[in-house]
Amino acid sequence: SHIEHINHIQLRSHLANRKHHYRSQLIRNAMTHQTPAIIALEEGWNEIRTNAIDRLEDILEDGLSGSGGTVLDSKGYIKVYTTCFDMCNQKEPNNHSSDLYDRHGEAINFYLAQTVLPALREKASQGGSILLSELQLRWSNHQIMNKWMTKFFSFLDRFYVKRQNRPTLSEAAMTHFKDSIYEEIKRDISTAIISLIEQEREGNMIDNTLIKTSIEFYNNISMGNLEPYTTDLEIPLLDTTREYYAKKREEWLLMDSTPEYLIKVEQALTEEENRVRDYLNPASEDKLLHVVEDEILDRVKTDLLHKEGSGCWVLLANDKSEDLQRMFRLFSRLENGLQPMASIVEKFICGMGNEIVQQRQSRLDSGEKDKNDDPVFVKAFLELHDKYFAVIKTDFTGHHAFQKAFKEAFVTFVNKNTGNYTNAEFMCTYCDRLLKSPKMSEVEVEDSLEKIVQLFSYLTEKDMFADIYRHQLARRILNDRSASNDAEKVMITKLKIKCGTQFTSKMEGMLNDLAIGADSRKEFVEQMKKHNSKIVFGVQVLTTGYWPTYSSPSITVPDEMTKCIDIFKTFHDQRHQQRKLSWVLSLGSASCDLSQTILFTLALSIEGVQSVGRDDENMFKHLQEEEEDLYDYLTAVPGCGGIDFNTIIGMTTSTLDAGTTKKK
Repeated sequence: SHIEHINHIQLRSHLANRKHHYRSQLIRNAMTHQTPAIIALEEGWNEIRTNAIDRLEDILEDGLSGSGGTVLDSKGYIKVYTTCFDMCNQKEPNNHSSDLYDRHGEAINFYLAQTVLPALREKASQGGSILLSELQLRWSNHQIMNKWMTKFFSFLDRFYVKRQNRPTLSEAAMTHFKDSIYEEIKRDISTAIISLIEQEREGNMIDNTLIKTSIEFYNNISMGNLEPYTTDLEIPLLDTTREYYAKKREEWLLMDSTPEYLIKVEQALTEEENRVRDYLNPASEDKLLHVVEDEILDRVKTDLLHKEGSGCWVLLANDKSEDLQRMFRLFSRLENGLQPMASIVEKFICGMGNEIVQQRQSRLDSGEKDKNDDPVFVKAFLELHDKYFAVIKTDFTGHHAFQKAFKEAFVTFVNKNTGNYTNAEFMCTYCDRLLKSPKMSEVEVEDSLEKIVQLFSYLTEKDMFADIYRHQLARRILNDRSASNDAEKVMITKLKIKCGTQFTSKMEGMLNDLAIGADSRKEFVEQMKKHNSKIVFGVQVLTTGYWPTYSSPSITVPDEMTKCIDIFKTFHDQRHQQRKLSWVLSLGSASCDLSQTILFTLALSIEGVQSVGRDDENMFKHLQEEEEDLYDYLTAVPGCGGIDFNTIIGMTTSTLDAGTTKKK
């Protein structure tokens, strides 16, 4: 580069001097009427040929190392340039610009035909890497030759080429190499490259740099046009790739399980991607990978999915997460590759769910009592949901095809009822258990509610769920059995998100009744203190339409309670004149302190006995003992002298006697 820089500076100086000399010579010739010396074509060409071109060819054959890195010194270079300059500036018919342009091309073609082509043909039969190495050398030499030839005849590029609109000297030289060399050996070059690629596929080491430069040659020879690369290398490479992997497919299918086969497929695809990255043209990547995917994956996807002992069903059954993830990654590369896989996942999950349903049916068939509370059954659904929801999210990246398969599977078996109760009732009762439980933390309750709502979303009988849930919600909040009001709100909010505002409007109204009526209840308590009532009386106002419909049987209440009812009615009407009260006494509750507490507890116990069985001898004997103890206790309590305990105990006993054959 230093020598070239010096030559360039000297050339500019020489050109300036030459132009000055040329103008001076023209003036002197005009004054003396002398004709400048004419350089004949052959004379000038022989000088250029001998002093420059022949020397250049010899140096290329012997190697540039012996020439010190340059073809001509500055004086020799200027002499050659001057000869060309003079031949192109002579007046017609002695202006040889066109002839020199043509002979420039002829000289290059002669060298290519007589020296380069025979050398390449000789190496073609000696192996792929030998031919490509020779091609690399000859192409490098051609670029050097083109560079120097362009310098020798640079005056043509500056004037003749522009005026005549002809290809530049460099473009013409590239065209000569393509026509004289590439067109003659392009098949040998492609065969050599493909041969080395096949060796690499078989695990042999090859010179990636040699292949890379050989493939870059296609782009250079066409000056950026991909057609030679595509037509002469890419198409044959894709054909041989298809043949190679077709053979591998048959070998792997015969020897390997589905996971082992897919490991090899993934490895092959990775290697082909690296191959493109290392030396192939990036435009080949999609085409090459498509051929590989088609041959070793798409053509056998059904066989792989259903292969006995190792197919998709077996991988799901054995929790082979890594293998499932690999299968998903590979099948997602195929057009419509995931749908067959998703169908298997749906059938598998559906089968697992049906098995849970069948287990409950088997328990009923074996004599287990059927009831609307079966937490084991619901938990089995929840565990199945948790497990395979994680599989869909992790192994299949939450892909919509698998989400759909998951949903359809659960819709299928969650709506299969067994016994006398629906799955909607089981879910509601399970929620009821959760919301009554004081042992669970808020986080645990919310997490459990989230899971049950997910399961609820698959129900087709959502209205039935809502109706049952509303009745259970009413019992919890009216009987003060709910463990957390916040948890109740969380559950309703989750249902609202799933089904909309209309679905939960009545449930929200029920909670609002309790919240809004709190201040009014406090005010009424203060009002009751003014009446010196012997009982503590409280009223919960429920809005018709929000709450379930309850029957209101005719009940005769004590005078003291009637008085309290009248007081509340007056209190309420003063504040809400447009509202009408309808008393549902069956939803009320009462508690007594001291002796009355014991009496109330006994009454509850008696009701429990009635529900267990009325003909139990031991139970009646136990009750008799409790009655005697109660009598002894109450008669000893100060202030209870006005109570007829014999009457109370007699009434209680007769309640039991009414349903028995044995009289006390």
